[in-house]
Amino acid sequence: MDKSSPFPQLTTNRLALRQLSLKDEEQIYLLRSNDAVNKYLDRPKARSIEDAREFIKRINFGVDNKQSMFWAVCFADDSKLIGTICLWNFSDDNTKAEIGYELLPQYQGKGIMQEAFSKVVEFAFADLHLNTIEAWTVQQNKSSIGILERNHFKRDSELENKIDRKTESPDLIIYVLSKNSSLHGRT
Repeated sequence: MDKSSPFPQLTTNRLALRQLSLKDEEQIYLLRSNDAVNKYLDRPKARSIEDAREFIKRINFGVDNKQSMFWAVCFADDSKLIGTICLWNFSDDNTKAEIGYELLPQYQGKGIMQEAFSKVVEFAFADLHLNTIEAWTVQQNKSSIGILERNHFKRDSELENKIDRKTESPDLIIYVLSKNSSLHGRT
């Protein structure tokens, strides 16, 4: 990850992806306390605005220290956060990262996350020069699997076999996209 660049604002036809700020605390609370959003995520639900505020501070500390990239997903004409997408868990050599994403339920099924997701993947390969992007999900999360497969991610059983099933969910699955496969017709 480039250590000197300012946080990259990304745009698509409908969306603006920007850095998270404390002004997003109410929307982050709604997102992180929502039962439907949290259904397949292994994390404690936000219980207060203070939880959301602390989460934003933690995320921005990681961004400031080049440990992750975390975007608020908004419509281009409205800065209100409707979801998030991130690259995190970068390898030591900065050639691999994990992608994560979530969207408030009322915005799901409208192609919004597909638009944000493809933009972040493009940025990861073209600007960050990643070679590989991983996504960890669970077998029951059909929406997440759908977006991964639409973006040419492939399930990686070799990586899954390395998961410690005593500490991780038995339903955990891993999808991977490599730069080479994304450049060559995404086979």
